[in-house]
Amino acid sequence: MQEKLEDAHKFKLWKRNLVENGLKINQIDQHYTRYRYNGEILFSLLMLDAETPEGDKIPPICFLKGEVVSVLTCLIDKETQEKHLLLVKQRRISEGAFTYEHPAGMVDGTKTPLEIAIMEVKEETGLTITAEQLIDVTPQKRLFPSTGTSDEAIYLYYCELYMSADEIAELNEKEMGTDYEFEKITTHILPFVEAHRLIVNTNAVLLNYLYLAKIKDFELMAQL
Repeated sequence: MQEKLEDAHKFKLWKRNLVENGLKINQIDQHYTRYRYNGEILFSLLMLDAETPEGDKIPPICFLKGEVVSVLTCLIDKETQEKHLLLVKQRRISEGAFTYEHPAGMVDGTKTPLEIAIMEVKEETGLTITAEQLIDVTPQKRLFPSTGTSDEAIYLYYCELYMSADEIAELNEKEMGTDYEFEKITTHILPFVEAHRLIVNTNAVLLNYLYLAKIKDFELMAQL
C-alpha cells in the first residue's frame, strides 16, 4: 500500500518546520511522487501556497526529499599511516556519468540519522561500523544543500579505521547495492587526494574538508 503524503515522516517534518517559522499555509498540491519498494514516499514534487510572517508569498515549488546522511570512511594503513577514502561508484541522473561519493542514504521516521549512517555503510560497502566509531561534523546540526527548491537536510559523519594494506584491498571493487532500490554500486578505494579529485558531489567535497579540519590535518588539506 502506498503511503499517503500527510502520513510521510518527511512531509510532517517539513510542514512542522514551515509552521514553526511563521508561515501561513493555504494549500499544498502534490504533483508527482515516487515511492520506494515498500510503498513509502521517496520523493515528491509539491506546489506550496503560503505566506511569510512579513506578508509575502514564498517561492512555491518544493522537491520533498527529507533528511539524509553521508559518511566519510577513512581507511588508514597501519604500516604507512596513509589515508584512503572508501567511496561508492555509481551512475547518477545529474548527467548520466559515473560519480564517486561517500556512502549515503535517506532518514526515515523509524531510525535516527546515526542508525541510518551505520546501515548505509554496511549496505553500500559491506563494512560494519559502530556508533562509537562515527563522529558528527555537521555545522549547525544539519545543512540544507538547496534551500531554494528542496527541504533536503543532511547530516555529515566520518569514521577512521586502521587496517593492513591487504584488508584495505579486500574492500575495493566490491559490487554492492540493491536491485529493488535501482542501486548498482561498486566500492572504490584510493589515497585521499586522488579520491578527492574524483568527487563532483558538493556534499562529499565539503565533508572531506570538514573531516580534515576536525582532525587538524592541514598538510593533507593543502594538497586538495
